[in-house]
Amino acid sequence: MGRATEKIRRVHDALAHREGDRVPAGEFFWTGFLNRCTAKWGEGFDPYRHFDLDYVVMNPNMDPRIMPFDVLSESDGEIVVRTGFGATIRRSQDYPMPSFESFSVTRPEEMADFALEGPADPRRFEQAGDDQLNGVGDALARDIPAWTDRVNSYADDFAVFGGLCEPYEYLWRCVGTENALMWMAQEPELLEAFVDRIGRFMLELGRAQIAAGAGRLSGMYIWGDVAYRGGMLFSPAVWRRLFRPHVKALIHLCHSHGLPVIYHGCGDARAILDDLVEDGLDAYNPLEAKAGLDVVELKPRYAGRLAFVGNIDMRVLEAGEPTAIRAEVARKLQAARGGGYVLQSDHSVTSQVAPESYELALATLRDLGTFPLSV
Repeated sequence: MGRATEKIRRVHDALAHREGDRVPAGEFFWTGFLNRCTAKWGEGFDPYRHFDLDYVVMNPNMDPRIMPFDVLSESDGEIVVRTGFGATIRRSQDYPMPSFESFSVTRPEEMADFALEGPADPRRFEQAGDDQLNGVGDALARDIPAWTDRVNSYADDFAVFGGLCEPYEYLWRCVGTENALMWMAQEPELLEAFVDRIGRFMLELGRAQIAAGAGRLSGMYIWGDVAYRGGMLFSPAVWRRLFRPHVKALIHLCHSHGLPVIYHGCGDARAILDDLVEDGLDAYNPLEAKAGLDVVELKPRYAGRLAFVGNIDMRVLEAGEPTAIRAEVARKLQAARGGGYVLQSDHSVTSQVAPESYELALATLRDLGTFPLSV
């Protein structure tokens, strides 16, 4: 597998709490940052190759319905589309993130009839096209290359992780955040039945994705935003009853195929970290600094039990002061002693970060991140 072998070993060492050759690095990028890099380094810029990162995440088409986006309206700087989730989404160049205008499910009883097309449908992996998770973010991307082609394009040089959603991450995209949270209290039986259906759907999609990967995957991401800056979106007891069994099943599925699992959850979800450890989770991402999370403080409690990926404060990189950037990276590298840490942003490299600032952060990692650490 060429250069991928050393990167896979480096990432797996970190997730297994071993000191390898150096601290690995991964990343997610906003389109504005990539545009700035393209302007600086030219067309065809690839951040993973240019910055020599260690792993990439490739999500297949997870939309409930496999379909092209239905363009409802389009004008200068703005487009409104309906996706395979049945969501109507407005994307405007004046705002950094999309606006979810409406959802096809508006009444609790409609959840029972919401269609979830074949989780093992080969089109999810082998067909190019539109899908919401890959295509709707801080920009709108259409006709995304097939998942197998994207995996193949990186598998010889990087550790490639697949992607799955835990049920709440999927639920809100089907019914909207407000309905998801209200129906937990107002219609618990109907909502639980839908959550269980989503969980079974995602487990089968996970099996199909691992099979389609044909040995090329080095791990799996589980996407699950169940918290915000101030804590959980709902009580830990609700999470344990509704969502935890499905997260546990996904982790066990991946482990049965030798794939470590990183859970991506924004906000402050410290209330459920011990549960995730009990369920076998390998690592947690992104540890948002603006939500009060600090990997150096968390590491002693979870050393040897839960690895961490992220926590580099993007507000520091956005400010662009070199001494502060070096200090931020040096401090967070303390969490890498004994393994258990992958350097990454505390969510994504934003459009406000200058390419030179991100380069400096990685240069600091390369200067200080070789084992044994001297930070």
